[in-house]
Amino acid sequence: MNESNITNILVAGIGGQGVMTAAEILSLTAMAQGYDVKKTEVAGMAQRGGVVTSHVRFGNRVLSPAIPPGEADILIGFEPAESLRWCNHLRPSGVAMVNTTRQEPPVVSIGLFDYPDDPVAGIRKAGIKLHAFDAGAIAKALGNKKLVNTVMLGAISDYLPFPAEILKDAILDRFRTRKPDLVAINEQAFEAGRTAQAAA
Repeated sequence: MNESNITNILVAGIGGQGVMTAAEILSLTAMAQGYDVKKTEVAGMAQRGGVVTSHVRFGNRVLSPAIPPGEADILIGFEPAESLRWCNHLRPSGVAMVNTTRQEPPVVSIGLFDYPDDPVAGIRKAGIKLHAFDAGAIAKALGNKKLVNTVMLGAISDYLPFPAEILKDAILDRFRTRKPDLVAINEQAFEAGRTAQAAA
């Protein structure tokens, strides 16, 4: 949270990784805590693996949904190259939480852009506080690659202005009503994300 008491979270990745779902969960959780919340998203071919970003802002009073460059407190990067592309949106005291699982967007696979050699090293060079770990491998070990979303939310939970348990409960409540058989595995994924963040 910055001096204006607004928390700015930028979520970036590739379509199908759960970027918009993560932003929605963060927004609803903050709203339930009494914050004024604004959210906006840009999805380029989201269903086809295109680039997706979402801005989530919450505080006592938020006027605009867009986070200006240099003002984000947290970058949740679902894909390393996209994390590098958006790290200039972080403030100097901000933190980047980056999934190191590489997933090339269509603009790379069709040859319009080159994938950076080492995007995580590029972020580190920028002098930003960085936690980078393979959330894809964690999700795979738990038996479901879609758990990356919950792993990443668990990873950033200690950087939010409300207790991690509140975010975890919000995630699990979604599954309790829709898919109760997935509650336990999502709880494991959330805690695995917290552990990975602490070790990275």
